[in-house]
Order: sequence, then structure tokens, then C-alpha cells
Amino acid sequence: MAPNQIPGPSGARQVPALLRLALLLLLLYGFLVAVGLMSSAFKILGEGSAGGLFEGVVSPFAALAVGVLGTVLVQSSSVTTSTIVALCGSGQLSLSLAVPMIMGANIGTTVTNTLVSVGSVRRSGEFRRAFACATVHDIFNYCSVLVVLPIELATGFLESTAVWLSELFWGGSGVAYKSPVKAAIKAGTKAIQGALEDLGLEGGMLSTVMLIVALGMTFLCLNLITKNMRALLVARIEASLNGVLGRSGLLGMLVGVLITVSVQSSSITTSLLVPLCAAGILTLPNAYPITLGANIGTTVTALLASMAAESSLGLTIALVHLLFNLSGTALFYGIPPLRQIPLRGARRLAVLTTNNKMWLLLYVVVAFMLLPGLAILLFD
Repeated sequence: MAPNQIPGPSGARQVPALLRLALLLLLLYGFLVAVGLMSSAFKILGEGSAGGLFEGVVSPFAALAVGVLGTVLVQSSSVTTSTIVALCGSGQLSLSLAVPMIMGANIGTTVTNTLVSVGSVRRSGEFRRAFACATVHDIFNYCSVLVVLPIELATGFLESTAVWLSELFWGGSGVAYKSPVKAAIKAGTKAIQGALEDLGLEGGMLSTVMLIVALGMTFLCLNLITKNMRALLVARIEASLNGVLGRSGLLGMLVGVLITVSVQSSSITTSLLVPLCAAGILTLPNAYPITLGANIGTTVTALLASMAAESSLGLTIALVHLLFNLSGTALFYGIPPLRQIPLRGARRLAVLTTNNKMWLLLYVVVAFMLLPGLAILLFD
């Protein structure tokens, strides 16, 4: 065997490592474009319906639900946060209601990962690992809200701490960073969307076709990514990767923060973890802290940029987001017994969904639509 070739499955033709690596990078780009296209499809579907959700909210529980639904519709916690800042600035929304909305945005932005995991649905073992990796983020966010929101309502610690910190730091030098990775993904997404628009598609039909194309690309790329990752990262490398990350959860969090700050999107970071876990290259316990790091990292770009804003509200909201994510991480990772709750919940849900795919539809509908919808009806 040539030194630059990697053994494939028994009887399969051997592929040079460099060629396989180039193909993997191309597939990863296609996969991330598919994720971006999926998000764009949701944004088109949500146009005109998301904005009205934020008006006239009076209950913190309704505010939480609005944060979830609004972010599911536009598939961007940054868009939700910007809307919240604008409403606070105009006096239409109090900071006390903005806090639970931010918590809801944290939950709503993770639905993309769950849909990405569908790419492995025909391969039970891969799907079980991919779905567990995707949903551990959801379960962590829900657990954080269940604990932190009641404490916040009783004490107001997030709001008061964020206001205090914003008074200290507001007026500093804002930092704007444009990620070349995110720009490349956006260019690919716009190219596909533009091609579909040239065919005369618009509105609901455009978003539906975009979603179909995105899911098709996800299925294809995820399948090929998994096969190529297995071939490139042989057992020794897989063991080394998990061994390094397994030594310290803080290292995994740092990786998640750095990647997310670099690409300016927690969805990109967490979506990349799905094929790694599906291929068995990364274990769920080692992917979990990277996910938490992505949760923290997604607030950093907005935090740095908001320091140069004309109003301190943007910085305050960004600090609320950061403090909430830090609080949830301290609880559900810092305390070992609580750390197991999201992991066990994700594994159990993955087993149920692998055995009966109806659980997938039920989970998405209940977690991201039905529960928030009921909360708005009951509390607003």
C-alpha cells in the first residue's frame, strides 16, 4: 500500500489520503451550505409572522415562549436579540421581559441541529449517535431554563448583574469581525436561493423547495462525510481525540468558544459535531462541553461589538445572554450529578427515536412549537 493511501472497507478501492481530505472539506462546505439554506428557508417562512409575536407580551412565561417561537421562525438568535434590543430601546418591552425572551432564543436556535441529524435516519447506529448529539443541546437549554428562570424571577440576578456590568464596560471599543467561513457559506446559500428564484419561485413555494433541497444536501453530504471521516480518522486517532478532550471539559468548552467566535455561528459549530458523533469519532460526553462552549461563544461577538453602540441596551442584552449560558453551564456541567441529566436524556430520546421515527416528529412539534404555543395562550 502506498504511504499516502488509507485503507478502506474490505474489498473497497483505496483512496489517497490527500484526495479523501479534499473531498471531505468539499463535503463539509456543502453540508454547511445546506444548514445555511435550511435556516434561510425558515426565515422566509417566518417573515411577517415573527415580528408580531414580540408585541404586547406581559408575562415572563409568554416572553420565554415568544423567544423560542420567534427564533424557530427566523432561525437566528442574533435576529431575535436585535429585535429585543429594538423593542427595549423604544420602550415597548421591559428588560425584565427581555431576559426570559433571551432564554427562549437559546432554545429556539437549536432546532436546526435536530433536523441535521435526520441525514443519518436510514442508518440506525449513526442516527442514534447523531440525534443524541443534536438533542443534548436542547435538553441542556430546557434544563437551564427550568432552574435559572425561577431564580431570576425571584431575585433578578441576571438583569441586575448585566445592568451593573454594562455600566462598567459601555462606551469601550467595539470589535467587529467578519468571518470568512460564514461569508463563504452565505455566498453558497445565496447562489442556490438565487437559482431557485430565477426559476420563478417565491414566498411559500420558494421556502418549501429550499427546505427540500437543504434536506437532500444534508442527507447526501452527511452520509459521505461519515464514510470519509471513518476512513481518515482511524481508530488510533479517534482514541487520541477523545482522550485529549476527555481529560478536561474546559478544553472542550474552549474549543467550542474559539470555533464559534471564529465562524460567528453556534449553529455551524454544533452542526459540525453531528457527523463527528454519527461516525463514532467523537463521543457524546466529549461533544457535550464543545456544545456548551459554542453556547458561550455565540454571545462573544455581539458582546464585543455592542460596546461601541449608542445605547447600553445592546450590551446589557448580550451580557444577559452570556450570564445565562454561564449559569446553565456551571449548574449542568460543573456539578457532576446534574451533568448526567442532559446526557442521559439525549441518549434515552435517541434510543426511542431510533426504534420509532414518529418520536422525531413528536419531539420537534412538542419541544419547539406546541409547548411555546401553549405558554403564549395560557400566560399572555
